[in-house]
Amino acid sequence: MFDPKMMAQITEGDGFIAALDQSGGSTPKALAGYGISEDAYASEEEMFGLIHDMRVRIITSPSFASGKVIGAILFEKTMDGEADGKPVPTALWDRGVVPFLKVDKGLEDEADGVQMMKPMPDLDALLERANAKGVFGTKMRSVINKASPSGIAAIVTQQFKVANQILDHGLMPIVEPEVSIKSPERAECDAILKDELVKALDALPEDRQVMLKLSIPAEPDLYASIVDHPRVARIVALSGGFSCDEACSELARNRGMIASFSRALLQDLRHQMDDAEFDRTLGAAIDKIYRASTVKA
Repeated sequence: MFDPKMMAQITEGDGFIAALDQSGGSTPKALAGYGISEDAYASEEEMFGLIHDMRVRIITSPSFASGKVIGAILFEKTMDGEADGKPVPTALWDRGVVPFLKVDKGLEDEADGVQMMKPMPDLDALLERANAKGVFGTKMRSVINKASPSGIAAIVTQQFKVANQILDHGLMPIVEPEVSIKSPERAECDAILKDELVKALDALPEDRQVMLKLSIPAEPDLYASIVDHPRVARIVALSGGFSCDEACSELARNRGMIASFSRALLQDLRHQMDDAEFDRTLGAAIDKIYRASTVKA
């Protein structure tokens, strides 16, 4: 059973979801963007300690609790860590931010134009831990590179199979079949994906909902017709390699979609900033993404 206050905020709240879930493979790049080079740490443990410090600084920055960030997606190690002496999910909700957890274990090599999720044999145990820590929902990512009807159908089938497993644990799944914005067949991928999503949503039982995290489509408002689908709790958009300005400009052209940005949110933050400059910079990005999520062209 979902926490009713969290559910209301996620389904109806004005704002966006921050993605703070860079995993082991993407952490060095995230740290480099933050101004910390690879020679600043000598082990994986030190690397994860530095990225945790970055995330805690973001979470505890005054602008993060402005009410414009309605949710945040965490990496597993971040969920298990602390902020202000509290478990991170608790610290987030104390600030009015609903906690989510990234649960996928990365991507398989490309086959049939797509990259499926790797197996998650320990998912049930992870979901039980997330529940115990007060996490509201989860996120899992696959990638679509080519307009392959069979490949995209397989991606959606896998995503919804795992989504039902997550729903069995009383958590809200964010289904994320990302269409690469670099794909030369991007518009075709979007169209095939939309059709497959509608089929999967229509097949869900009446008492089940999922969230969708989708690439901003090449055709504005492509997903407007499924925003109000009874099995859709919310549609959020990933930035997918766009800069913050580009992502916000594109998002503002899509009704019913709010942001769930990572790189576009964090791109101007540097660890060398003092706390005041850090908060001003983060606040400016939050304001820009909030406007694109709530004020549509």
